[in-house]
Amino acid sequence: MREVWIAEDLDPSPHIDDIEKMATRRRVRLVLVPRTKLDREARTDAPQGVLAHARALEEVDLDVLCRARRGVAPFLLVLDGVTDPHNVGALLRTAECAGVTGVVLPRHRAVHVTPTVAKVAAGAVEHLDIAVVPGVPNALRRLDELGVTSVGLDASAPTSLFDLAIDAGAPVALVLGAEGRGLAPLTRRRCSALGAIPQFGALSALNVAAAGAVACFELARRRAAHVRAARE
Repeated sequence: MREVWIAEDLDPSPHIDDIEKMATRRRVRLVLVPRTKLDREARTDAPQGVLAHARALEEVDLDVLCRARRGVAPFLLVLDGVTDPHNVGALLRTAECAGVTGVVLPRHRAVHVTPTVAKVAAGAVEHLDIAVVPGVPNALRRLDELGVTSVGLDASAPTSLFDLAIDAGAPVALVLGAEGRGLAPLTRRRCSALGAIPQFGALSALNVAAAGAVACFELARRRAAHVRAARE
């Protein structure tokens, strides 16, 4: 982090005191700026009077994401053209909480890490390794070569996500499609397995952020159960 801006008209609060103390401990420069200047720089819908300038996030190679770390098999999240920054931010936050070890984003026709994404993710971008790939179908082919099972979430799949036979101790990637259209046809074909979330209400489907949360924690539950069983 290079410096922290604080709006001049911001009322004193314990939260601001904590931010100032943390910046001082880490020798990060504090700057008081006019509210209008901070709002322009923030480029979000609702800046809250504090803005941090940080170094750009470093992209990670896809092959690196597929390596086990400290004995933990990779658990990846692949987003196939998700374009709403609020959905991407929510998915990154969910992914981090569920123990996802890496995220794969397509370079084109998709949202990357923007100020809005970072804000909605609530700090998750600082803890997730992210690979940006030319195309998701080719990335899935590479995952298969590296022994990673890719599970595509597809509302039209005949098998429930909860009934899929997946090795909980093996590397796995959850693949989510874009808002509205879902998985692209070639992406769907490249997935190792397809699963649907059963629907019981009047609406046809969950939005991608909600569906991703359900799926992430279903896979996380299986992985945790596998670890417990291995220790017994």
